Amino acid sequence: MRILHVGATGLVGQLVLTRLLESPQVTQVVAPARRPLALRHPKLENPVVDFDALPADAPWWAVDAVVCTLGTTLAAAGSRGAFRRVDHDYPLAVARLARAHGAQAFALTSAMGANARSPVFYNRVKGELEQALAALDYPALVLVRPGLIDGERSERRSGEAIALAASHALRPLLPRKWRPSRASRIADALVAAALAAAPGCSVITSSELG
Repeated sequence: MRILHVGATGLVGQLVLTRLLESPQVTQVVAPARRPLALRHPKLENPVVDFDALPADAPWWAVDAVVCTLGTTLAAAGSRGAFRRVDHDYPLAVARLARAHGAQAFALTSAMGANARSPVFYNRVKGELEQALAALDYPALVLVRPGLIDGERSERRSGEAIALAASHALRPLLPRKWRPSRASRIADALVAAALAAAPGCSVITSSELG
């Protein structure tokens, strides 16, 4: 299989990339990014792109499946508009182009609480993306909805670190769906979904990722 993976530099994205490259089912991983990746691998193709002007006719869009781990935070993005561009517009643009070139499966890191009608901006953007992806008629669409993501990040997110520390302390008392989602489990779910390409739209909840 040829897999397109966007978001390969993030916490979950790096784990996904490693798993895809190690999989005997995968012959090539196309990982477009804004800057060249540090990793080199014979199965890896790493086109450098501008996500605001993706090359619609690039031959590397012709893949079997897509794994999307693109995402940021409101604090890092700096504005609601910038956040929406990264967490909604870029993933949707990738999905449209890959589908137009024949991709059959799409696996997305979404979020617990994703809902296009949510009063919470973050959840609403995630829900609107899910709706837009469903309209693209991928034969296989998997929406992975983690809670707070637990793992070692290269960048510091102070608010997230505080929330994770509190969640760890209270873990035995928390309902399963409210526990932090391990980054490794999220990566496993995304890769399994892309390789299996099970027909239909399915959701993997935070309860399954704790």
